[in-house]
Amino acid sequence: MVKEKLGSYLVEVGLCEEGETAAFDAGAFRQQLEDKLTAAAAAADAGYPDNEGLVIDPETGIPSLKPHRSEGQRPSARRLEQEIKARMPERSLMGIVARTAYWVNWWQRFGPASGNEPKLADPFGRYVLTTFVKGTNMGPYEAARHIPGVSGHELAYTANRHFSIVLLNEAIADLVNAHARLDISQAWGDGTTVAADGTHMDTYLDNLLAETSVRYGKPGGIAYHHISDTYVALFTHFIPCGVWEAVYIIEGLLKNSSEVKPSTVHADTQGQSQPVFALAHLLGFDLMPRIRNWKGLTFYRPSKTTEYVHIDALFGESGKNVIDWDLIESQFRHLMKVAVSVREGAISSSTLLKRLRSGSKKNATYAAFREVGRVIRTVQLLRYLSDPALRRRVTAATNKTEAFNGFSQWIGFGNRGVIADNDPVEQEKAMKFNALLTNAVIFHNALDIAEIVRQLLEEGWTIEPEDLANISPYLTEHINRFGEYSTHELGIQPEAYDPKLDVDFTQLREQDPAAVGFGQAA
Repeated sequence: MVKEKLGSYLVEVGLCEEGETAAFDAGAFRQQLEDKLTAAAAAADAGYPDNEGLVIDPETGIPSLKPHRSEGQRPSARRLEQEIKARMPERSLMGIVARTAYWVNWWQRFGPASGNEPKLADPFGRYVLTTFVKGTNMGPYEAARHIPGVSGHELAYTANRHFSIVLLNEAIADLVNAHARLDISQAWGDGTTVAADGTHMDTYLDNLLAETSVRYGKPGGIAYHHISDTYVALFTHFIPCGVWEAVYIIEGLLKNSSEVKPSTVHADTQGQSQPVFALAHLLGFDLMPRIRNWKGLTFYRPSKTTEYVHIDALFGESGKNVIDWDLIESQFRHLMKVAVSVREGAISSSTLLKRLRSGSKKNATYAAFREVGRVIRTVQLLRYLSDPALRRRVTAATNKTEAFNGFSQWIGFGNRGVIADNDPVEQEKAMKFNALLTNAVIFHNALDIAEIVRQLLEEGWTIEPEDLANISPYLTEHINRFGEYSTHELGIQPEAYDPKLDVDFTQLREQDPAAVGFGQAA
């Protein structure tokens, strides 16, 4: 690896400041990690007497956290939510897709893979219909029975020949970018945080991805989403049930092509693996999963002689569970080479993590990844134990992914929720279509909410930013999913939307998100 390349990489991922790259070597990397672990442990120890939510069993060393009791929604927030829901205009799902296509032009991403194919007479209408049909999981031939003037063959042909995984990712990114430019999105987040989680999807048994999930107890696959703190899906995978979900945590961040670039990623309990923590740190991401079961988690000391007044039992027997700093220092170049390769796409993060998970413990690079992971995981576990506000943020973020799963499945109501395609590529496309349609609905709901807020402000309402932060865009009561699907809305070009909203959300960035309802999901 050329030295110049390493220098720019270190600055890009935040491991060192510009101008310090020449001095950042293996020793500096080791010292940085050692300082990080020492400071986190010292802070946790000093803060323990005042940490009323944490109890450490002196015999077993297993920590336990008292559950946080939410104070509930403020009366003003409940009143605002009820008023907004009552005023939400009735919408058809088809109309939502068409209007967002006019506004954002995401439909222009699609087209035939080969320039030799004849052009469609009405590409806008065909792409909107195809997105609606595939996003709802209805299937082209079933949908043709309810949509006048279109055949199942036309819909299937368009989906197969004009839509690819790459193009669907680009269209999803268009909606993410448009959503981020709305003032109302600032009520929910600033785009710096993302949460990753999977949900089970039923499939037919005779296909390559169908396995019986130990976690869900039935066959199928996993729709794995990366959900921004502003509620939209940044990236979506479809993975087999037998695959360890945590290996895809970082993959979605690297493949996210939108302008929203989160630096902090939350996940459920399966996201706390040592290799995942190590790779996330080397790539410049702050991985903070939700921890539910503390039994069996190991905390590592900076040195054999380090002892603590209040939290020493966490680290087990004195002199044990110590980081091998010499190994980390000796493998610095190899660690950086692997990280740069992942960042540049020479190897996928999921492939690397699978290898690290099953790698030989005698391999020095594998062992170094393990040691770095031990450092970062111990730091994050200590932060999680010490900071109640952080725990609430993690919970709020992971709750968003769970709410998104339910919302996207509500939109993908067709075929009884079963993914009918047996081709892995088509199954992946099915997830992308659903994410595209779901993001379109979120974007449209956000616009409707903003318009209602403008009306309320004109009527003399006082809108508190923390109350508006409680309003989730996952609203469904006003949307008509069923019946005869009219295409007349495809030919109606809507007026331009207004992205501005006269509400100051800057104060929300300075408050505990969970305390003001920021990040809650309906």
